[in-house]
Amino acid sequence: MKRKYQTTLWPILAAVSVALCFSTSLTAQNSAANPDSNQTLADQLRQMQQQLIEQQRQTQEQFSEQQQQIHRLQSQLLEARQQLNAVNKGSSSQPTLVDASFPEPSMPGAGAAVAVAPPEGPPPGPTVISAIAPIRTLPVDPPKTGGLLGLKVGPVTLQPYGIIRATAARDSSEPDGDDFPFGFIFLNAANLFNTGPGTDSEFHVIARASRVGMNIEWPDISPKLTLTGRFEADFEGNFNEADNADVSSYRNPNPRLRLAFVRMDYHASDNTDIYFEGGQDWTLFGSGVLPNLVEVTNNAGWYGAINNRTPQLRGGLVQTLSHNRNFRLATEFAITDPQTGDIEKLSLTGFTAAGSNQAVAPFNGGQGLAVQLGQAEREGPDADRPGVQSRLTLQFQLDQAKGVPPAQIMLSGIWERRQYVPFGSCGPVTTAGDFPTCANGVTALTNAELALIRANPLRSHIYGGQVGVQLPTRWATVSASLYRGAGLRVYAGNQVNESATFVPAGETPIYLATMDGNLVAAGPAFLCQPIACREAPIRGFGGFVQAGFPLSRLFNADPKGRNAGWQLYLSTGKDQVLNRDLNNPQLALSSAVAAPLPMAMSKFAAVTLYYKINQWASFGFEQSIYATRLLDGLKLYSIAGVPANEWQDHRTEVGPIFTF
Repeated sequence: MKRKYQTTLWPILAAVSVALCFSTSLTAQNSAANPDSNQTLADQLRQMQQQLIEQQRQTQEQFSEQQQQIHRLQSQLLEARQQLNAVNKGSSSQPTLVDASFPEPSMPGAGAAVAVAPPEGPPPGPTVISAIAPIRTLPVDPPKTGGLLGLKVGPVTLQPYGIIRATAARDSSEPDGDDFPFGFIFLNAANLFNTGPGTDSEFHVIARASRVGMNIEWPDISPKLTLTGRFEADFEGNFNEADNADVSSYRNPNPRLRLAFVRMDYHASDNTDIYFEGGQDWTLFGSGVLPNLVEVTNNAGWYGAINNRTPQLRGGLVQTLSHNRNFRLATEFAITDPQTGDIEKLSLTGFTAAGSNQAVAPFNGGQGLAVQLGQAEREGPDADRPGVQSRLTLQFQLDQAKGVPPAQIMLSGIWERRQYVPFGSCGPVTTAGDFPTCANGVTALTNAELALIRANPLRSHIYGGQVGVQLPTRWATVSASLYRGAGLRVYAGNQVNESATFVPAGETPIYLATMDGNLVAAGPAFLCQPIACREAPIRGFGGFVQAGFPLSRLFNADPKGRNAGWQLYLSTGKDQVLNRDLNNPQLALSSAVAAPLPMAMSKFAAVTLYYKINQWASFGFEQSIYATRLLDGLKLYSIAGVPANEWQDHRTEVGPIFTF
């Protein structure tokens, strides 16, 4: 528009002015010869000049009005982006969008009488403080073609994002020496249930929970096909030893893969989206509802917040049912890598029996990491079946006030199978204390025994169901999860239990060494009916509830002021083993440890306060209590030399959290 004015109005106005001067000169020279004609020409030129000035004035007014419209649109766009950032907060799955800088349009003046000054100052800020946005690792809204804001590398769009965290934490009791709350059994201590002469309090400054990631969008010739992807890592892996850091390995954590997947969305219509995804992502089971805590390393795992990330192939359908209140229904299905889990230090020590706090010599020669990987890598795949998960999610606008994200209600489920494969060259051992080494010379199983194991594989199942809700309103946001299942160790559930061998009363279990480097109680497979000799997953249940309050919004703070970012969260949860499994005398040792472990339940409660300086920088403060209780009042713990049934950790954590 600016160039148009310069190339059209100004040359015409200049030409008219020159013509007017020339006509005035002619009028002075020829007034005697033809006064009427000259006067008419001058009047016409003056009239043309006045018309052009009036036209320019009207155009300037239109331009000014368009400027105001542009600023109103900028303000609306800024508000929409802030709402989107609030919806995508904390998600590993969604980075914060950075507002673009809009150039101010300008136009040269046409003289003092018609000049229009551009508006002063930046575009208006937000007009409302956003409600609490729940963490959504599995968003329902499909990506749109060209919707990713970022750097262009050829035709590909890249959007870097990340979180830099630096928190100080003090634990009243942390015998494991970890920088996150993990009680249960003290695997790093000399005694598995003893805190020593004191409670073993600790102080840490934590930076390794920082994350980096990249969102990616690829172009396609079809406007109905959107190709996106994501890569994300953190620094919560193991620690390296090197000559230049031989005494400081603790401060050199390894990067660790969190997410790495690609996704293809086919927009069949304005209301229907069909997608396929492949790679490592959050699981459909358990991970759709997570608490917003300052402590993110454990993130209430084994205290009621089940979750996992795993390689998978996933597909789904997202159907918009009604644009009124944004009703959407998402159905999703995935086949996953059939993972199981083992704790390395449990493989290094083992137990003699449930309720014993005395470590025994490991049968595998102390190869804890090898056994851990053996279980996770083999016991699921050895079952020769993929894991199966599904999720059904209803999304809708519960509260239609400005700045409130939509609500979600979801159901999810999982089914997997795990299997032990015993060595054919290792004979059965009849006592738990006699750990086989499978060395040369060990008596082989007979053909009849091998045939019996082939007919009755040593296998168990992992299964579970979850109900989750996320209900944002202008006053508070409630997130809750309730689950029940079995063998959920790898999903941070069931008190670190996975499976055990069901042994009929009066029988003595038989112990076999397995291909994954473990020891399993096979049951009296050669002494009883096959139907009675089976692996059984340890069952449990749990969940959490969290209420978030937008304090600044509730107290009518200025949306553009420094007090617009106060948020308060109240959280509680627990994870519990089913009592009849915990006290079942027919469940025998499995996976080289007592099964089930003697923990009855773990629970937590937390108060979290965030102060958001701006859309990138926040400070968090959290006061929490974590506790683990043993079965039936058993005082197996020794806390500061006092026998106890329950271990507690009172934790305080505070620090800045920056996002980009």
